[in-house]
Amino acid sequence: MVTHYLSAADLSRSEAEALLERAQALKAEWHNGGHPQPLLHGQTLALVFEKPSLRTRVAFEAGMTQLGGTGSYLSANDIDMGGRESVPDVARNLSRWVQVIAARVFKHSTVEILSEHATIPVINALSDREHPCQALADMLTLLEHRGQLQGTRLAYVGDGNNVCHSLLLLGAILGVHVTVACPPDYRPDPDVLAHAERLASTYATEIRITTVPAAAVEGADAVYTDVWASMGQEHEAARRRPIFQPYQVNAELLKLAQPDALVMHCLPAHRGEEITAQVIDGPQSVVFEQAENRLHVQKALVLTLLNC
Repeated sequence: MVTHYLSAADLSRSEAEALLERAQALKAEWHNGGHPQPLLHGQTLALVFEKPSLRTRVAFEAGMTQLGGTGSYLSANDIDMGGRESVPDVARNLSRWVQVIAARVFKHSTVEILSEHATIPVINALSDREHPCQALADMLTLLEHRGQLQGTRLAYVGDGNNVCHSLLLLGAILGVHVTVACPPDYRPDPDVLAHAERLASTYATEIRITTVPAAAVEGADAVYTDVWASMGQEHEAARRRPIFQPYQVNAELLKLAQPDALVMHCLPAHRGEEITAQVIDGPQSVVFEQAENRLHVQKALVLTLLNC
């Protein structure tokens, strides 16, 4: 098993499947009244966050509590990594006090530097390059609804951002065929795409990129979208809006997918922009199941990294 989880590509297919299986077991335990053993008793997770959060923070903190451990939240004001204190020194200090670090950062290089200097596992809780914990929750949600992942067709419509990157990588590993529809200037990062294509070749998975939303969604088992301007890109929102308007996930676009296609979004959502209220609040939407599954996959991830 990997010692850190910085990218969705850090897992092999067998490791990813085992992690999802454990998440399913943890979820079943929790829904049946809780966990009989405090597997993380005395263990502490440091949450080093440069960005605000709802799902990531609460899911990690609640998960640690449910398993008998503790989450310690550290905002940008508490640490100011790279300012008041260097990233390597943050890693060295935390390694003396806690058992695992979850870092939600702007630059992907920050989690890489943390992992290089930490003597404990480091989890990428979001960076500008990837959102691998979200991808795990998404795959668990697909698995629950489809019964299997291999052969499932996922259409991602919108910005080729960090969420898109992790879906491409983990989808390729787990046999989920991923088609991305995005404007020409907002394609996924070429290096990430090339990596996903290599993984797809290894695992006999299909990866496609198009500029036509209808081409991506036609026949899809799930339709996924995200905000058009991510955190840190708010100043671009007005400029992006007319470019991305044709990529809105609405009832007309959804008709092209399978009749029982799932509607997915990592949240927070801007209803009326990347997705209509009718669709995200409709009967095919599983967005809040995705959000719940952040709790279960993150618990499974921490337990796996700590060999508990």
